[in-house]
Amino acid sequence: MNLDHLRTEIDTLDSEIVRLLNERINVVLKIGEEKKKSGAEIYVPSRERAVFEKIKSLNAGPLPDESMHAIYREIMSAALALETEMKIAYLGPEATFTHQAARNKFGVSVEYIPTGTIAEVFDKVQSRAADYGVVPIENSTEGAVTHTFDQFATTTLKICAEAYLPISLTLLSNKPKEAITLIFSKQEVFGQCRGWLGSNMPNVKLSPVESTTKAVQLAMETPGAAAIASVMASDMYEVDVLAENIQDMQGNTTRFLIIGQEYSAPTGCDKTSIVFGVKHRVGALYDALSVFKADNINMTKIESRPSRNKAWEYYFFVDIDGHVEQPEVKRALDELQEHCTLMTVLGSYPKAEI
Repeated sequence: MNLDHLRTEIDTLDSEIVRLLNERINVVLKIGEEKKKSGAEIYVPSRERAVFEKIKSLNAGPLPDESMHAIYREIMSAALALETEMKIAYLGPEATFTHQAARNKFGVSVEYIPTGTIAEVFDKVQSRAADYGVVPIENSTEGAVTHTFDQFATTTLKICAEAYLPISLTLLSNKPKEAITLIFSKQEVFGQCRGWLGSNMPNVKLSPVESTTKAVQLAMETPGAAAIASVMASDMYEVDVLAENIQDMQGNTTRFLIIGQEYSAPTGCDKTSIVFGVKHRVGALYDALSVFKADNINMTKIESRPSRNKAWEYYFFVDIDGHVEQPEVKRALDELQEHCTLMTVLGSYPKAEI
């Protein structure tokens, strides 16, 4: 076949793809109307996971699974935007890693609301000024984001999904590298590329700021300054990339939580997050955690935070494999309750791929 025939074939296929996409959207809109009648959530993480898994099983190539996932992410984003004026609050401003994680999760078609603090993300969702919120919870290099844990101790909101974002750090400036005397970024970011900075910019002053986006803005205004931020920030603010992938650990990843009013239905591959406090006696925490071993439940994370009610008392945040509706998980949590002064299920949600 010659080039003209091949292009004609592409045109025919495009016409069919557009027709089928709109046909799919029409069915989605009917589903949305049924959800509204019953008061059900528009965004359903368990169904989202099922769609992605189905598409992956149907994909015979040559298109990679990652590309197919990205295409369907935007198809579903467009559908969500048509079903409802969905608003997503996130720790801003624009071009932060949390913004990038939010867009990776919800696509480009929904509305995003940047906030100045993690607490404000919770407030937006709690007041229903936003449908969902996206907050960082831990980084594979720097550990827990304590501000997020503290918010969960006082909210009725639930974790309905999670997302992982590989963190690729770049040195950004419109000045040459040899002219840089000052670098702006978040304190946590400096920690993630401490080795590279020591080897490559040993005499440069480091100035911590509240966000990587703020760092880029300051770098553009300050003589001899650069910022460490994402490539997304480089594109958005038209700043040159002086060095890429400067993080010390190439597997550096941040985990984000998606918070909403309800948690997700079971998918068969889930995670449950809880917070609890124990009585102040010898072996109390050991006894509490033993219920998971007794029911053969894998505990994947534990983090302690001060209770703020009494000195030297703590809340414990724990992630376990499984969904709260599974019999063995429900049994273990019922047993855990007997050892606790308080216990709350923060959410059950589909495990995200790392």
